[in-house]
Amino acid sequence: MRLYIMRHGETAWNAQKKIQGVADIPLDGKGKELAKITGWALRDVDFDRVITSPLNRAKETARLVIGERKIPWLEDTRIQEICFGVMEGMQVSGSDHPEFQENLTKFFQDPWNFQAPENGESVEDVCRRTREFWDELVNTKEYREETILISSHGCASRAIMQNVYRDHDFWHGKVPPNCSVNIVDVNDGKVTLVAADKIYY
Repeated sequence: MRLYIMRHGETAWNAQKKIQGVADIPLDGKGKELAKITGWALRDVDFDRVITSPLNRAKETARLVIGERKIPWLEDTRIQEICFGVMEGMQVSGSDHPEFQENLTKFFQDPWNFQAPENGESVEDVCRRTREFWDELVNTKEYREETILISSHGCASRAIMQNVYRDHDFWHGKVPPNCSVNIVDVNDGKVTLVAADKIYY
């Protein structure tokens, strides 16, 4: 099994440095262009299926990458972005809501101690649901010889990658760039990172 774990293209809220979470913000013009470039770079990859977050920015990125290929398409809520609850729409810096600034700083600098906001999730919550997704994925017999595109989000894709890194370093230096791809092989229980945060633009 080879997995291409991809973050969606840019949105207006990415460009404005706003917290998205599960707010369903579409790709902007640049995001569509990045997805098309990524799709061109991956045009010779023989994908067997797509698994995507149900949020439109992830689905649209996957559609632009896959192009005209007719392959099975699945949506899975377990790989959608972290829910920030009442914090969605705020500036990433927290400057517009000082009462949340300390917790937002923790999200990026000390994510394991980020406190789930009202109506939201913690990083551990996201890791829990993406771990369930991962375990089901790698243990599905029909997928064992497949090449699969997984279209997800910044925090959610890092949570998926925790099943690869298996360490306490959540971000591994940064939030993954828009349309970056982590390529992972899974064979007989052995997990190998082939490429980390690969960008094609």
